[in-house]
Amino acid sequence: MKLKLPFLKSPPRVSVVSLAGTIASGSRGQLNDASLGALIDKAFRKGSPDAVALVINSPGGSPVQSALIASRIRRLAGEKNIPVHAFVEDVAASGGYWLACAADDIWADGGSIIGSIGVISAGFGAQVLLERQGIERRVHTAGKSKSQLDPFVAQKPDDVKRLKAILNDMHELFITHVKTRRGDKLLMGEELFTGEFWLAAKAQELGLIDGQAHLIPKLKELYGDKVKLTYHVRKKPLLPRLGAQIVEDGLTAIEERAEYARFGL
Repeated sequence: MKLKLPFLKSPPRVSVVSLAGTIASGSRGQLNDASLGALIDKAFRKGSPDAVALVINSPGGSPVQSALIASRIRRLAGEKNIPVHAFVEDVAASGGYWLACAADDIWADGGSIIGSIGVISAGFGAQVLLERQGIERRVHTAGKSKSQLDPFVAQKPDDVKRLKAILNDMHELFITHVKTRRGDKLLMGEELFTGEFWLAAKAQELGLIDGQAHLIPKLKELYGDKVKLTYHVRKKPLLPRLGAQIVEDGLTAIEERAEYARFGL
C-alpha cells in the first residue's frame, strides 16, 4: 500500500492526448467529437493534471468536427484552469491546424508542415460518361435548388456561386478562430490565409507556431525533469469488423492517404 505523505509534493502531471488522422464525422477510425469526447474529458479530469498536451498529426477534414473538438478542449481548459500545449508531428494543416490553435502554445518538429488555412470542396463530374454509356438519369425534386451540384449533370453557374459563398463564409470562421487564438503572435503582413502551408521555421516566423520542440524535452523544460506523463489514446475494437465494414474502412484509408499526400507525406 502506497502512503501519501502531505509534506511531500507530488511531481507535476501532464495528460497527453493523441489527435492523429483525418477529421470526419461518423467514423470510428477518424477524428470527430463523438469518438474523442470521452477521451478528452478524461484527459482533463482524471488525476487532476497540471496541463494537457495535444500530439497532433492531421491533414484536416471536416471544419465542423474541427470546431467541435477545439471548442471542447477550450471549454475544459477554462473550467479546469489548465494550460494546453500542442505538439505537431508530420502535419497540422487545415482542420489539423484548427485543432492546434485550441492550445495555448504550439510546438513542432523542424520538418512539420503547418498551415493550409483555407476551405476546400471537391467532387467529380460524370455526365459525359453517362451519355457515352447511354444511361439516362432521372431526378425529381420539389424546390429549384434541391438538386444543385449534381455530379451527373453539367455544372450550373448559380450553383457554383452559392457554393463559393458558403466556402467563403466557412473560411471566415476559420480565420476568426486563428486570429482569436494566436492574437498578436501572428505576422499579419503576410498572406496567412490563402491556404498555403510551410515548414516549422517559416511557420514560426509567421507566428503560426511558438517554436520548434518535441514533447518530452519541452514538457520537462516547462514542468521539471520529474514530470509524469499520462497517455490517452483511442481504443481499437477487439474484434475485426467484417463484410461491408471492411470495405468502408478500406475506402476511408484510401481517402485518408490522399489527404496526407496533398502535403507530400
